[in-house]
Amino acid sequence: MAAGGGSWKGYTVLTAAVVVTVLASTGVWNPFPQVWEWVNRSEPVAAGARWQQRIGGTPQSVAVVGDAVIVEYRTSVEAFGLTAAVPLWKSDSDWASIAGSGDDAVVVTGRLLTKGYQVLDPQTGAVRRSDTTAGAVWTYRDAIVDLSCSGGNDCRLTAWDPKAGTELWSVDTGGIGFVLDAANPDLPDTRRLVSGDVDDDVAGPPPLPELIGLPHDGQIRVIDTAKGTVVKTVRAARDQRIVVVGGRVLTVSGTSADGTCYYEVVASDPPGDAVVWRRDGLNLRTADNGADCAPGRDPAGGYNVLLGVDPYGREVLINGNDGRNLWYGDKESDVLAVNDSYAVIREGDTVRGYSFSKDKAVWRQTGREKAGAALTPYAAIVVSKNRITALAPASGAVRADVRTGAKVFAAGPEGLIAVSGRDMAYLPFS
Repeated sequence: MAAGGGSWKGYTVLTAAVVVTVLASTGVWNPFPQVWEWVNRSEPVAAGARWQQRIGGTPQSVAVVGDAVIVEYRTSVEAFGLTAAVPLWKSDSDWASIAGSGDDAVVVTGRLLTKGYQVLDPQTGAVRRSDTTAGAVWTYRDAIVDLSCSGGNDCRLTAWDPKAGTELWSVDTGGIGFVLDAANPDLPDTRRLVSGDVDDDVAGPPPLPELIGLPHDGQIRVIDTAKGTVVKTVRAARDQRIVVVGGRVLTVSGTSADGTCYYEVVASDPPGDAVVWRRDGLNLRTADNGADCAPGRDPAGGYNVLLGVDPYGREVLINGNDGRNLWYGDKESDVLAVNDSYAVIREGDTVRGYSFSKDKAVWRQTGREKAGAALTPYAAIVVSKNRITALAPASGAVRADVRTGAKVFAAGPEGLIAVSGRDMAYLPFS
C-alpha cells in the first residue's frame, strides 16, 4: 500500500507539472512573472529602518558622505540620497574610495590597470578634478595622496586638498616601480582590527599620519607628511620587519632559539637612529604560528596604537609614539577594536568600552558572547547573535539596537548602513 500510495502521489505531481507547462506554453496562464517576483521579493533588513533599497549587486564598500550614500560595486559606483534612498548618479569605475570628511568629503574613482583617477562630487557625480598619471592613490580624512611614476626609477608622491583640489606638497621618491596601484595599496603600518560582521572600511578614511612608508625592493622610504620630504630610507634584516606607526619607525625582530621565539621592538625617530623606546619580549603577532619566528606581516592595532602580547599571554595596547602601555589585560580578555582614543574589549560574554584618556572602562554590555566590534568616529558598534548595537564611544549611551543578520557597512553622524544580500537599509540613531 505504501508503494502504491507513493506512486499515486508521484503521478499527481507529474500531471500538475505537465498542466502548468502546457498552460504556460499556450499563453493561457503564465506563472513565471509571479514566480520571479516572489524570488526577488525583499525581506525587511531590520525593524525600524528609515528606508530599504534594492541595490545593483553585492557591494564592495558603502560610505555615508554628507547627504549621500556611496555604493561601490566591482565595476561601477552608485550614489543614493541619505534621506530617502533616491538614486543620485552612477559611474563606471573599478574602484572607489572616500577622502575628506563632512561637507568637504569627495569620492575618488578609477580603473584597474589604468593610470589616473577622478575626484567626484558626492551629490552630483560631477568631476571636480582629474588625474592622468597616478598609478596609486591613498585617501585620508584630510588629504588625497597619489604616486606617479614615469618609468620605474622616476616616481613622485603628491598630496592634495580633497575639496579644493589644490596641491599641498610634492616630493621625488626615486624608484618605487609599479608594485603599488589602485586605491589604498597596503603600506607598512598597522592592520586595523575589525569584526567579520562589519566591513573593513566602516570607520571611513583615517587621518593622514605624520609619517608614511613607501615599500620598494626590500627598502622603505619614510615620508614626512607635514613637510613633504623623504626623511629616511631603511632596509630590514632577514629576521626583521619595519613599520611606520605613531610618527616612529619601528623595527620588529623575531628570532628562534631554545625552541621558542624571542621578540624585540625598537622605535626610532627619523631622520636619525636615536631609540625613542624599546620593548623586549613583546609579540606584535607579526609571525605565523610555527617554528619560523621571522615577522611576516604588519602588527595589529589601529592608527597610532599597537596590539601586542607579553611573554605571559596577556594582551597589551601600546602607544606607538612613546611606547606607553595604554591598557594591560589578562589571559581572559581579547581586544576587538581600537583607535587612538578607545578600545573595545571582550571578556567572556561582557564587552567593555575602554577610554585611554580616562584610563578606565566607560561602558559595558553583558550577554554578548562571541561578539565582534568596530570603532567609528560616530559610534562603537557591537555585533553578536543577529543583533547590532551602536553606542556613544565616550559614554556607552545606546544610539541604536536592532535585531538583524545584516552586515554593517558604514556609519554616519545619524545612523548606520546595513546590507543583507542585495538589500541596503538605513538604521537611524535614536
